[in-house]
Formats: sequence, C-alpha cells, structure tokens
Amino acid sequence: MASYLYYLLPAVGGYALTSLYFLKNPHILLKKKQTAFYCTHISHRGGTVSESITSSCLGAAEVGTEMLELDCHLTKDGHVVVSHDENLLRQTGQDVNISSLNLEELPPYNETLEVTFKTGHFSTGSDRNFALLEDVFRKFPHIAVNIEVKENNSMLIERISDLVKEYNREATSVWASVDTTIMKNCRKTNSSMPYMFTVKRGLKLLLLYYTGLLPFVPLGESFLSVYTKYFHTMLCNTYLKWMFKHLRDRGIQVCEDIKTAFAAGATGVMTDYPTLLSNYIRRHTQDT
Repeated sequence: MASYLYYLLPAVGGYALTSLYFLKNPHILLKKKQTAFYCTHISHRGGTVSESITSSCLGAAEVGTEMLELDCHLTKDGHVVVSHDENLLRQTGQDVNISSLNLEELPPYNETLEVTFKTGHFSTGSDRNFALLEDVFRKFPHIAVNIEVKENNSMLIERISDLVKEYNREATSVWASVDTTIMKNCRKTNSSMPYMFTVKRGLKLLLLYYTGLLPFVPLGESFLSVYTKYFHTMLCNTYLKWMFKHLRDRGIQVCEDIKTAFAAGATGVMTDYPTLLSNYIRRHTQDT
C-alpha cells in the first residue's frame, strides 16, 4: 500500500498543479474567443416590470442595456412573436396557445399583470400588443439579442435563423435554451450564431472544473448564464470564482444576478429591472 501511494501521490500532485497552472493561464493551450460584443447590462425581455416587449425594450435601451433576452414563439401563420409564455392565460386571460392563433388573432395583454419572478408586484403599460422579433431587430439594430427557444420546433428555429440573416445579426444574436436537444437543432440550423450553455452542458462544465479537466477541454459556447438563486452565495463566491475567471480569460461571458454576480466575477448581469442595474453599475463605477 505504501509503495502504491509513493507513486500515486506525486502523480496526483503533479496533475493538480498542472491543472491549476493552465486554469490560471488558459491562453497557453486554448485560443481566446472573440465575440462581436461584450455585455455588462442585460435585460430579461427588456425588463418584466413592463410585460409589453416594445415598451420594456424601449425602457431598457434608454437606461443603457447592451443585450435584450427574449423568448420566442411561432404563430399559426408563421410569425415569430416575442412572449415569455406559449400559453396566453397569464398574460391575456385567454387560455389559448400562440401556435394556435394567427398574428392578427392574438389578444392584447391584460391591463395589469403580476410581474414574473416577483410575486405581489404588478405592472401596467399603455402598449398592450405583442411584438414580433423582427420589430425588435428593426427598432434596436445596435443592441445584441439573446434568443431563448423553449420548444423543439424546427419551423420556429428556421424562421428565427432567417430573420437573423435578413437583418444581418448573426454576430449579435445568441442562441439560448435550457434543453440540449433544442440547442443542437438551433446549432444545426445556424452555426454562425454564438450560443449559450444548456443545463446539461452546464453540469458537464462543473464536472470538468471539479475534476481539473476544464483547462484542457475546448468549449464551443460563448456565454454562460447562471441563476444565482440556485446556488448558495458562498459556493458562488468561493468555489466558482476561479471557474468564472477562467471562462472570462477564455473569452466566455458569464451572466448572473447583480451583487452576487459581480462579487463572483461575472462579466454581465441579466435582470428584470434594467434601471436598478444601471443605477448599481453607475454607483459601482463611481466608487471605484
């Protein structure tokens, strides 16, 4: 047993030191990713304080957002609509799916809506119409867009890809999905667009990190989105901080929630409250 450890311990120690060295110096083995944009301020659907995509995106743009996160669905007549939900009961009071209606048949938003992820808070707005993805592309040509696809619908994915190409936004539009199968379909349809980690790929990323293999493995993704409510603050700040730094050094942008995110080393923050984030960034910049 002693002789076994005599050989094992130096090997493990050498591997650990090598892994740590390349974790801190990833540029030696891997080429740094170069994306067309760098985002610190990211607005989820433009900010859910206003459910209406057009008004919320306008508000986010006014306070300096650098990326809009949008959920997209396909109408019966083939239009790509920006909406958090496929079923419209919560947003309009009508229990129908977007895919079962033509664009002209979509009901308006309710006058008052409870804010998603913020129970007990409500939003109102004068613009109660659903927006098209191409409306967002047309009105905000210089703001990057993170397009989340929630269903494995090839027609939806192809239509999104067509719009991205039509508006020359392949470098500034990002594929996003929690599902690996959907992401594979997105990548197959348009491989020119940068893309995010799925849940499965995110778990694999953690496995690679904790086993020390991460510095040696190429990654196709350009963005990692972390929902900090699922991670204890100490875990983010202590154990994952080195991983975030390693990903930043490799050119992969990491998006989280505000305070914990910047403390953990995230490159950007995705929020439902763009004005709050802008004020935080402004104060933080002044303090430093």
